[in-house]
Amino acid sequence: MRMNGVTITVLSDNRAAYGLEAEHGLSFWIETTGRKILFDTGRGDALPRNVDALGIDVGAADDVVLSHGHYDHTGNVGWAFDRARHATLHTHPEALRTRYSIHEAPKPIGMPDAAREAVRAWPEARHRWVTEPQELAPGVWMSGPVPRETAFEDTGGPFYLDAAGTEQDLIPDDLSLGVQTQAGLVVCLGCCHAGVVNTLRHLTRVAGEPRVLAVVGGMHLQHASPERLEQTAEALKEYAVPYLYPGHCTGNEAVAFLGRRLGPSVQACYAGMKIGF
Repeated sequence: MRMNGVTITVLSDNRAAYGLEAEHGLSFWIETTGRKILFDTGRGDALPRNVDALGIDVGAADDVVLSHGHYDHTGNVGWAFDRARHATLHTHPEALRTRYSIHEAPKPIGMPDAAREAVRAWPEARHRWVTEPQELAPGVWMSGPVPRETAFEDTGGPFYLDAAGTEQDLIPDDLSLGVQTQAGLVVCLGCCHAGVVNTLRHLTRVAGEPRVLAVVGGMHLQHASPERLEQTAEALKEYAVPYLYPGHCTGNEAVAFLGRRLGPSVQACYAGMKIGF
């Protein structure tokens, strides 16, 4: 298996460095050995503005990977389509579903119509439907659908496939990405609706690498119970993850909790952050 160097630049997140824009969205620019990957496309105008400010050439992307079909990860698929003309798109078929979050009232949270059109317009020869684990490049793995094995993890919210809330959305399209390095896997999460512990269990099996060097991205712990937070922290402690960069939908309280439990290994993500291994 190839051992890769990897650099991750956060393009879109709920926090941002001075001079960049924050939004409720997520996008990473991942550069690894011989590969440039746009992982998710944020929500709105913050992503393209941050890309310009950071001097990222999205047109050089080899791959565009969509972690799942929610609006805050797919808002700029059309923008990416116009720029990354030679890139291959990777997503799960379920990402195109109509979806809702229901708290006090139904809120559509699926992929925007323009993004769906861009996905469907992507040339068939450069479009891969991810329905199982796939090695994107030597030592670079897409998880595919993640088995839900833990008793304490769930999708992280009241998610449904209909506005009446009669059909629960288990978000089967949720996927993450792992890059093999000399010191272990660097794992990139979208929202991790499958649960971060389920995801780490799955990706370490798929990659044949039990060590996890870093976890970067959204963990959807904003509404997590104290019990779930405790068990998540304990599992991450067992993996002995040296670098943990929670962001986006993890939630400020959950980030603070993980920091108290896991110490200086925890640092919150923000747009403009550049992480290299």
